[in-house]
Amino acid sequence: MHLGLGAFARAHTAVFTENAMLASGDSDWGITGVTQRSDTVARQLAPQDGLFTVTERGSGAAPLRVVSSIVEAISGRDNPAAVINRVAAPETSVVTLTVTEKGYRIDPRTGTLDTNDGLVRADLAGQAPQTAIGQIARGLQQRARADAGPLTVVSCDNLPGNGELTGKLVRAFAAALPAAEADPLVSWLEANVSFPNTMVDRMVPATTAGDLDAVERELGLRDEAAVVAEPFLQWVIEDNFASRRPRWEDAGALFSSDVAAWEAAKLRLLNASHSMLAYLGLAAGKTTISDAVAEDAFLTACRRMMAEDALPTIGLPQGMDSDAYCAQVLSRFANPALGHTTAKVGSDGSQKIGLRLLSTIRATLDAGREPRWAALAVAAWMHHVASTHTAELNDPLAAELHAALPSSRNAATVVPALLRCRSIFDGGLAAHDGFAGLLTHWYSIIDTHGLDGLRNEINHG
Repeated sequence: MHLGLGAFARAHTAVFTENAMLASGDSDWGITGVTQRSDTVARQLAPQDGLFTVTERGSGAAPLRVVSSIVEAISGRDNPAAVINRVAAPETSVVTLTVTEKGYRIDPRTGTLDTNDGLVRADLAGQAPQTAIGQIARGLQQRARADAGPLTVVSCDNLPGNGELTGKLVRAFAAALPAAEADPLVSWLEANVSFPNTMVDRMVPATTAGDLDAVERELGLRDEAAVVAEPFLQWVIEDNFASRRPRWEDAGALFSSDVAAWEAAKLRLLNASHSMLAYLGLAAGKTTISDAVAEDAFLTACRRMMAEDALPTIGLPQGMDSDAYCAQVLSRFANPALGHTTAKVGSDGSQKIGLRLLSTIRATLDAGREPRWAALAVAAWMHHVASTHTAELNDPLAAELHAALPSSRNAATVVPALLRCRSIFDGGLAAHDGFAGLLTHWYSIIDTHGLDGLRNEINHG
């Protein structure tokens, strides 16, 4: 089963699973998909028997295809009991999830489950679980009581050590239950559930009304659940399964003992550049990522951030050519057919910049170097936060961020105000004069001189 049945899951995990069945001949698989915050996808898929189309756009695109690996779609918000029952069912061998960074309910100060979160508290108190971690933990609790066998939980979100983290959060949930429930569940988890680390990659923009119309013209049928994606598709998985699984390797998935290196490369090169382009693009009035990367100065900034800031801080996985990988990333971003918007990529920035940018900045500062380009991306995020109305800022910490901001907003006031947000910046970074100086420098250029100022500074910096 899969928690978080958005466009990415359908264009990635569902496609990999169907391709694995086609390649291996092992067709004894199907996905129960669970929507989280909205029931829209469940309502779209139900009258279509779980069928949906994937349209690839860009060089090397395959023909439109109908994917059939989803056999059931459930609204987790409206039917949490069914979710628990599916996790507990002996027929279920693997639970995958794509619930975005904020869906894990992590306390940024401790790095573990935020037991002060209202929904987490409700899940712990025995109400029908609404959080992904609560749904998994309560389902595993029921599975343990029914002696339904081992299970593997596979996170497919952009989090370092995503499997280890998911395991830690599920165990933290179990440990927070009353002792009579906690002790047997924690013991059973250790013996019966595995949480492999993974790295996933495919760009899947939000489907538009125009996309639906285009699919209808080509297919001759209306598909309300259609998804659009780039041709590129990648999945790196740690071979740590407690139960049987589809033969994803037959579909091109790479099973590796060094997933962490793949994760770090993607987060600090691809995802960091994606965020940089989103915030620079928003500052310059660029609607899409392809528009942003077409701006020569922004392309230069991405290249220099990857080469001068990020690459020296990571150990590349065996077989990865760094120059080829970085060039491929920028080529993928330049695909105009995807229409990936800067607003969408720039959403939830408070949850993303720590993993994508601040990790590189810390490592660069620790090595005695100046994180000039990664700081530009963070400054552009700060400008986006400060220049966007609270109601329009698509971020779970929008209210907290705006409460921290002064009424008079410029580089000298906004940068120190946001650096004091401990849910994002640790004390060491906040107190680093060199980092603060870089942020103030870049913020001032964005705020005062706009695109022309950025062009000049980047091209001559």
